[in-house]
Amino acid sequence: MPTSNKILNNEQIQHKIKRIAYQIYESNIDETELILAGIAKSGFVFANRLKTILEEISDLKITLCEVKLDKKNPLNGVKTSLDTSDYQNKSIVLIDDVLNSGTTLIYGIKHFLEVPLKQFKTAVLVDRSHKKYPVKADFKGISLSTSLNETIKVNFCTGKDKVELF
Repeated sequence: MPTSNKILNNEQIQHKIKRIAYQIYESNIDETELILAGIAKSGFVFANRLKTILEEISDLKITLCEVKLDKKNPLNGVKTSLDTSDYQNKSIVLIDDVLNSGTTLIYGIKHFLEVPLKQFKTAVLVDRSHKKYPVKADFKGISLSTSLNETIKVNFCTGKDKVELF
């Protein structure tokens, strides 16, 4: 098994989640409702953690949306747990754990841009510098310069969250 370097521990991740939640709230201060669209698995867990903090610090009505897409073949389409009418003309934050090549985020963005929105932002816990697409994270926990053969693994396990570099 390859050796890993711990990039963020549980306490550091909780701090980053709280900071990102405050930034999201600041950019949506005039809104009454916000959609947090988490990309399936880790992105959705991250969105759920942000929802918890946002509900503590704001009066926003937060709706979670799970975004499912085939990361190996994103042309297969995107499925969301909400109907189009549920997020039309609303503010959305698309959330994932790691921004690597930008493929997952750009296809997620494309899906949401097919309906009129009030505001659209993106949030990631880890932003890497290997983009294939012109996509950026509006809110990010940490930016890392890594080599192409390295992998970032985010492990969300209550009380034991960690980000590792392999």
